[in-house]
Amino acid sequence: MKSGRVVVAGCAGFLGSHLVDALLGRDCEVIGLDDLSTGRIENLAHLESNEKFSFMRSDITDGVSVDGTVDLVMNLASPASPVDYLRLPLETLAVGSQGSLALLELARTKAAAYFYSSTSEVYGDPLVHPQSEGYWGNVNPIGPRSVYDESKRFGEALTFAYQRTHGLDVKVVRIFNTYGPRMRSDDGRVVSNFIVQALRGEPITIYGDGSQTRSFCFVDDEINGFLAMVDHGAHGPINIGNDSEFTVSELAELVVRLTGSESPIVYEPLPADDPKQRRPDLTLARTVLNWEPKVMLEEGLSRTIAYFQALNGDIR
Repeated sequence: MKSGRVVVAGCAGFLGSHLVDALLGRDCEVIGLDDLSTGRIENLAHLESNEKFSFMRSDITDGVSVDGTVDLVMNLASPASPVDYLRLPLETLAVGSQGSLALLELARTKAAAYFYSSTSEVYGDPLVHPQSEGYWGNVNPIGPRSVYDESKRFGEALTFAYQRTHGLDVKVVRIFNTYGPRMRSDDGRVVSNFIVQALRGEPITIYGDGSQTRSFCFVDDEINGFLAMVDHGAHGPINIGNDSEFTVSELAELVVRLTGSESPIVYEPLPADDPKQRRPDLTLARTVLNWEPKVMLEEGLSRTIAYFQALNGDIR
């Protein structure tokens, strides 16, 4: 879709605000929804005079009402970092269930397409590596992390139930460890944690022995993957991430080198149900969407470090 009227839920978040920018760059009109529980209005400040963007402070679990036509509803609404969803467990479950239902109803009544931003967390602590979309996962449904894992799994189930029941045009992507500018310094994600600790000269905290792996996708690549999915007739789910795999220790060492920090690396116990390995199988993204990531980790980290350095000590 190269233009049209798009509703973006979670528009003030790290990913959501970048998505709004990309849609406006396509000459779309964007209606942004966010309750600002984890998003930041500062992420949208540069759009204040943009006539094609409007912001509504809204908790989608209370229902969603948008005047006029809508061509696409994009659901990025959810606490997405461990710090946030462990702090807001009931709210996380509500937004994945009641919130998703409200947005699906909006799409149905407006005859709009519906895009759902899911997560690699649906694979849990995977027993299959790399993770393809056909893998059903290894998730603890009652552990502390389940509030996020299960809310996203339910959101996917609800999405495809609407497709089967109402013939809704749905598009589901699964995100793998996205990072980049506009991350919050206190969001508890490993990339922002390491960068902020390094810039402050604080010890860099690794949970576990550092041998667990992650695959980090720079935000520009992630958003381009979203748009490739929007433009295609595929319904998904399709993994959108970077399939270059790094240990957490390798990430910490790279951050130390790129920041020139003298921060020591310290180790703490691994949280419950923390995945030991995570890497997307991108076969579908490459063959169906003709998309693949372009930004390698060192370049992406350098750009993210520059963002935090530009905050001039106001790291938050």
